[in-house]
Amino acid sequence: MKIITRELLDQVTGEARGSARLRKNHNLHPSDDFCCHRLLNAMEPGSYIQPHRHLDPNKDESMVILRGRLGVVSFDVAGAVTGTRLLQPRDAVAVDIPHGEFHTVVSLEAGTVFFEAKAGPYLPLADGEKASWAPAEGDGGAGTYHASLVALFC
Repeated sequence: MKIITRELLDQVTGEARGSARLRKNHNLHPSDDFCCHRLLNAMEPGSYIQPHRHLDPNKDESMVILRGRLGVVSFDVAGAVTGTRLLQPRDAVAVDIPHGEFHTVVSLEAGTVFFEAKAGPYLPLADGEKASWAPAEGDGGAGTYHASLVALFC
C-alpha cells in the first residue's frame, strides 16, 4: 500500500521547485508501460505545458487537486479557448478530460500538487497530439503565451 502524505507532497513540491521545468511527477504506477498511470504532479507557477490532446480512445485524463490552485484550459482544434476551470481544494476539485480534447494546465499558486490518472503505456506525444498553434516548451514565444493562459484566471 502506498500512502500519500503531506510529507510526500512537500517532497515532490521541493523537487518541482528545483527542476528547470518547475514540475515533477511522482509515479504511483510501477512502470511506464503499465496499463494505468496514477501519479502526483507537482507544478509551480511559470511551468509551461504546450496544449495537447490524447488521440487514443483509452486516454481520457482525470486530475484531482490536492493543494494549491490549478487552471485548466480547453481549446478547439484552431486554438480558440472553449473552456476554463479553476481547481482548488475548497471548490471544484477535479476534472475529467476526454481523449481528443486539446487542453493544458497552469499552476496558479506555489506548492500546487494534483493527482493525475490516465491509461498507459507512456508514449511521447505524436505530432497530431501537439497543438501546432501553440509554442512548444522552450520556444521563444512560450513565456508570453503562458502568461496569456494565466491571465484567463486573473
